Amino acid sequence: MKITKDTVVTITFKATNAQGKLLEDGKEPRAYLHGGYNNTLPGIEKALEGQEKGFQSTLMLQPEDAFGVRDESLVTTIAKRDFPPGVKVGGQLEGTDAQGRQQVFTVQKIKGDTVYLDGNHPLAGEVLHFAVKVVDVQPASAEELAHGHAHGAHGHHH
Repeated sequence: MKITKDTVVTITFKATNAQGKLLEDGKEPRAYLHGGYNNTLPGIEKALEGQEKGFQSTLMLQPEDAFGVRDESLVTTIAKRDFPPGVKVGGQLEGTDAQGRQQVFTVQKIKGDTVYLDGNHPLAGEVLHFAVKVVDVQPASAEELAHGHAHGAHGHHH
C-alpha cells in the first residue's frame, strides 16, 4: 500500500542535528496519520508521500520543513517577581504570546530581576538529519480520521 492522505504510517527514525548530536535513537516505532494533519514534520511527510512499507531514506531537513525558522518575536522577558516559583533555566511554562495565543516558553536565563523566555521550539532554525524507515502503512480508521491522529500500538492512546 502506498503512503497517501489518510493512511497510518509507522516509521522508525534516527535524528541528529547538523553537528551530529543524536536527538532520537530510532529504536521505538511511531505511527502518524499522513496527509496534512500536523502529526509529523512537513519534510518527512513530503519525503514519504507515495512510498511503501520497507522504504528507507536519509533526509536533510531545512528549518522550514522541520520545526520552523526562529521567530525572534517569540523571545521575551518577564519580571522575576511575576515568575512561577520552582521553574529553573531550561524549564518550560505555558503562557500567551503577543497575539494572545497559548504558547510554551522555555526559560533561557535568569539575570537579576529579569527572566528571559523563548517561545520557539528548541530545534527551530536547525537543519536536521533523519534516517527513516517505513515499518507499516495501512488505511486510517474512521475514528483516527475523526480524531486527526493515529491510534494503536505506536500511535496515540486515549
